[in-house]
Amino acid sequence: MRKEELYLLKKGKERLDWAEKHAKVLSTVAKEMKEKQSLRGLKIGMALHVEAKTGLLALALHGAGADVRLAGCNPLTTDDSVAFALKEEYGLPVFARKGETREEYYQNLNSVLDLRPHIVIDDGCDLITLLHTERRELLPNLKGGNEETTTGVLRLKSMEKAGALAFPVIAVNDAKMKYLFDNRYGTGQSTFDGIMTATNLLIAGKNFVVAGYGWCGRGIAMRARGMGAKVVVTEVDPVRAIEAHLDGFEVMPMEKAVRGADFVVTATGNRDIITKKHLRFIKNGCVLANAGHFNNEINLGHLEEMAEKCFEAKEMVKGYTLKNGRTVYLLADGRLVNLAVGQGHPVEIMDMSFSIQARCVEYIVREGSNLKPKVYPVPKEVDEEIARLKLKTLGIKIDKLSKIQKNYLSSWKEGT
Repeated sequence: MRKEELYLLKKGKERLDWAEKHAKVLSTVAKEMKEKQSLRGLKIGMALHVEAKTGLLALALHGAGADVRLAGCNPLTTDDSVAFALKEEYGLPVFARKGETREEYYQNLNSVLDLRPHIVIDDGCDLITLLHTERRELLPNLKGGNEETTTGVLRLKSMEKAGALAFPVIAVNDAKMKYLFDNRYGTGQSTFDGIMTATNLLIAGKNFVVAGYGWCGRGIAMRARGMGAKVVVTEVDPVRAIEAHLDGFEVMPMEKAVRGADFVVTATGNRDIITKKHLRFIKNGCVLANAGHFNNEINLGHLEEMAEKCFEAKEMVKGYTLKNGRTVYLLADGRLVNLAVGQGHPVEIMDMSFSIQARCVEYIVREGSNLKPKVYPVPKEVDEEIARLKLKTLGIKIDKLSKIQKNYLSSWKEGT
């Protein structure tokens, strides 16, 4: 093995070991699944961000008896050291590298599907979309799937509405133990990990614009304020706009917000959040970053069209000098900044999300034949089990309802 490969292997193993030490819930779930061999004989195809926490999930499923293949779900979010360690140390087939071309990206997704999986775990719905378009011959083999993120769930619900969805999929993203913590606290912290790693700029005292006040946007805005930024939220949903206002943030349209913005972070799950109509007024030196799944929230075509000069300002930071003389900086080509530059969500956060993924795979194994081709919520018992396990690992105990209290809550006659 070459020196470079030895370095990658050591680094990848260290990251996996570190994650395992802090993923106490998933370790508990994985141990139980391994003892029961609950996934014996199953083939599982995964398309997730290939980094240490994902590696733990793949190894947990493999340990439970499944044949597992893993690809990336984004061309820039693979940790090459982890991918290498999973292949060399654990013999797990991984098809991913950081900086994939579009052709390589889809080739890798197809390599996962060549396994002829019974269950798929997706992040963003590209793998499931491929199954419903170019790889339809594999559909009869599918028992079901899981979807990890908001963007993917939106795509799946559109497929279901159109009558196109061919197998049941569990919306893991919509579990309380996922979105309340992964989307809010995970995205909130990891977005700044990426921004600060890329720029080494101060957040305190800066004008910080957050596009979208869903759970991800809430987390980013909360962390920005905690670091001393003056935070502006942009929204299209009137209810969320009021919520942001009452949470103490300034709310305004993006066209106005960019005029004074030092940072703009998009987290909407939609496209064209920053376009030429905003770039005309954007503040000189503004840093643009995206925390949504796809790299279309900041319109790159418009940015290139309006640029007089484009240059590499530093690693993962591209400068665009516009025709009006102002310069803006784009992080990670508009891709997920928390993974393209940082290491993704904290281990303790993904510990919960990936424990839900593992339990939902078991649920599909048990109930898949009884499920119609629809998008399903995570079973309540799975959500609550992971919550109880998390509390246990934290050493936290909570109260229980008495029999009288339970009867009171279920009675319509007792008013006092």
